[in-house]
Amino acid sequence: MSDVAGKPSLLIERVLTLELVRVTERAAVAASRLRGRGKEKAADQAAVDAMRRELNTLPIDGTVVIGEGERDEAPMLFIGEKVGTGSGPKVDIAVDPLEGTTLCAKDMPGSIAVMAMAEGGTLLAAPDVYMSKIAVGPGYPAGIVDLDRSATENITALASSKGVEVRDITVLVMDRPRHDALIAEIRSLGCGIRLITDGDIMGVIYTTMPGESGVDIYIGIGAAPEGVIAAGALRCIGGQMQGRLILDTDEKRERARKMGVADPEKKYELNELARGDVVVAATGVTDGPLLKGVRFKGDTIETETLVWRSATGTVRRISAEHRNRDKFHLEA
Repeated sequence: MSDVAGKPSLLIERVLTLELVRVTERAAVAASRLRGRGKEKAADQAAVDAMRRELNTLPIDGTVVIGEGERDEAPMLFIGEKVGTGSGPKVDIAVDPLEGTTLCAKDMPGSIAVMAMAEGGTLLAAPDVYMSKIAVGPGYPAGIVDLDRSATENITALASSKGVEVRDITVLVMDRPRHDALIAEIRSLGCGIRLITDGDIMGVIYTTMPGESGVDIYIGIGAAPEGVIAAGALRCIGGQMQGRLILDTDEKRERARKMGVADPEKKYELNELARGDVVVAATGVTDGPLLKGVRFKGDTIETETLVWRSATGTVRRISAEHRNRDKFHLEA
């Protein structure tokens, strides 16, 4: 892979890639202490605090471009916040310290701690609005899906390319009233539908591993920040994704303009959502189709993390045993 200028990039070194794992591990462990407690905000705050603490130990000059707030007053990791020691490469940071806060609070499958790091200026600085998205995994011809086509057209094209019947395709859609018409259209085709209540990032990532997840395509409207993080993971594997910001009020359009969005109707391709050398790390908080959740076993904590890197095209699965609980700030 190459950077924006077309030259090989070593900006994000391997050692720094592995350091990201430590960041998401700490956030996942902190949130997992509140699994099943029904305390969404407390679990999210615990993950944020742990992620911020670890990010600030990294030798980077980092700026949060995808965070949990757009103002400096935000209590979470906010857009524009500086992280790292200030020495080292300039990088964009995109975070979701606890994706699936409800899933964690209810101890349901699929909650993760996730973040992406990329060369400075290469991640779309998306405002906290909704985004129309469509995504598939690797191995299909370019342009196999398109936001401007109907769900029927996209699913039919995908099935034809995959060499299966339309009824053999499984579509992932978020279970929201806004998707009622979409779900009805998909069901009229005889497709399988995987409905999820939360977990927009993993919903897209599932399409990259259909053998494990059972998901072939993601269609629907979800959060824009999560779309950028998911795009970073797809960049590393070779999937396809398009997104279009939903800027349906003057206030949203103005927020987007201030963040550099010149065309409010623009359809973003994958390489426009995330460019350059991108690394994405995701650690399981609760068990899910692709990741095991955190496990506490006596004096040992077990975590499982997936790490994607675009420059090398690698996907690493890291199962770790941590024997020093003090490092995870687990005081009762």
